[in-house]
Order: sequence, then C-alpha cells, then structure tokens
Amino acid sequence: MELDKIDKSLLHYIQQDCKQTNKELSNKLNLSVTAVYERIKKLERNGIIKKYVTLVDKDKVNLGFSVFCQIKLEKHSKEYLTKFEAEVTQLDEVLECFHVSGEYDYLLKVLVTDMKHFRSFMVTKLTTLQHIGSTQSSFTINEVKNTTALVIN
Repeated sequence: MELDKIDKSLLHYIQQDCKQTNKELSNKLNLSVTAVYERIKKLERNGIIKKYVTLVDKDKVNLGFSVFCQIKLEKHSKEYLTKFEAEVTQLDEVLECFHVSGEYDYLLKVLVTDMKHFRSFMVTKLTTLQHIGSTQSSFTINEVKNTTALVIN
C-alpha cells in the first residue's frame, strides 16, 4: 500500500496519542470525520496499524531496572535456534528478543525490579533454557531515548 501525505500525517498523530477522536483528527488533517475513519480502517486492514497499546511507566510499576543480555548458543542449528526462541518468548521479564549477527546470537531487553530480581531471573529462568553457551549482561545507567513512534517520510 502506498502512503500519501495525509496517511503519513494521520499515522504521526495516532502514534502521539491513539485516543484522539476522529473529530480531533479531522480538525488537524482538514478532513471529514468519515474520511478519517475510512483512512484508519484502511491502514488497519492493510496491516500498517498492527494494534493499539498502552505504554506503562516502568518505574511506577517497579520494573525500572533495564538489562540488555547477549546470548550465545552452543550451536547454530535450526533445532537449537527454534527451541531457544520458543522458550525465551515465554519469559515475562524479556520484553524484546532479537536474533543478531556478530559475536552473540541473541540480544534480549529485560525489565526487572532490581539487581536481586535480575540475579533470580538469570539463575532460575534464563540460564535454565536449553542450548545457551554463554551470556553477557549490560545494565542501563540512564535512558537517553526511548520511543515507539516511527518517523514515516
């Protein structure tokens, strides 16, 4: 689907606040409410808008300790990759998991309450997953940028 300038503007506004009414969006885009509604439905049908979510302040729910874990598997077989990916997606503390190139095979973004919670997560959950050869963890000092909004040119 080819996005026109109005679609891009609409996506910008929705990413900033998806709870805006179609009336509010129509005023910003100089379109009718019906036109805004139809454009949103078209973007949803085409999978450009995947879903709507609520962003929770991690510090206010006591999950402000962010850790990036690099995982190296014992072997790079399809069986090992598939098994690890199936298991890691079941861990609540893991927010994101990427299969990456380089020295390590996977990069995980983990949120926990504190160092004690992270140690417990490592000992009782992460290192019990099959086929992990080694791990390396980096703890965040300060969050410089964190956004979910995509800039669509």
